Amino acid sequence: MMKKTAVITGADGGMGSEITKAVAMAGYHVIMVCYTSFKGEEKKSRIILDTGNEDIEVVQADLSSMESVVDAVDKIKDKTPSVELLMNNAGTMCTHYVRTEDGFEHTVAVNYLAPYLLTRRLLPIMHEGSRIVNMISCTYAIGKIGPHFFTKGREGSFFRIPIYSNTKLALWLFTREMSERVKGRGITVNAADPGIVSTNIIRMDEWFDPLTDIFFRPFIRTPRQGAETAIRLLLDEQFGNLTGRMFASSKEKKVSEKYIHHPQTKELWKMTEQNLGRFLDSGEI
Repeated sequence: MMKKTAVITGADGGMGSEITKAVAMAGYHVIMVCYTSFKGEEKKSRIILDTGNEDIEVVQADLSSMESVVDAVDKIKDKTPSVELLMNNAGTMCTHYVRTEDGFEHTVAVNYLAPYLLTRRLLPIMHEGSRIVNMISCTYAIGKIGPHFFTKGREGSFFRIPIYSNTKLALWLFTREMSERVKGRGITVNAADPGIVSTNIIRMDEWFDPLTDIFFRPFIRTPRQGAETAIRLLLDEQFGNLTGRMFASSKEKKVSEKYIHHPQTKELWKMTEQNLGRFLDSGEI
């Protein structure tokens, strides 16, 4: 019997490594999507030693480049005929404005457009029982999707935290819409909120960050603690039939009606399709 396959983005990062390790221990064929092959292979070797599962592969991808995302999907399809688990874990928070080769704001490209495109292009090899989990953030609740979301991240001047929040709102709206579109195929799509986690996204280069560190460090979770909710959504049987929901601390999170039926959900989907048109497979889902 062929092993089931799990695809994990940002698999060489703190939470990504923990998720990869847990899925490998569960016996999956794991494909680690990593920014650099070197770091990915290094993490892969450690995870093999920790789990004993040697069926782990690395696919390099720069998630700020949509061409690189498409190339990564082609490589994944060469390695497996089906995907049972897709973990959209990779994320970033740029400290200054960067415009990608495709004309998108960098944080928007990595945090929202890449998981959207990766998921859309992997759907043909997903099936009943497949699970998709998107890593969001509690900051989605202060996010706003404006006219310049794709190219600038937000309205007005650059500020990293609002842009990050906007991408997490977009990823939540994608979770909601995608869950409805693939429900008939028996594929589940959920969002995991890891809480405040000690990862490379938290940077101490603003005057207030050292103070924030002093007061909030006791509440900051380890990568393993932050990854726990996503791991359970991927692997636990009790979550197998739930879809279109948000979870935190391994429990369903109450989401206000505004965000369950957000007025921009379908508009954002349409805008995203338009912006990614040349990278998407033909056909609606």
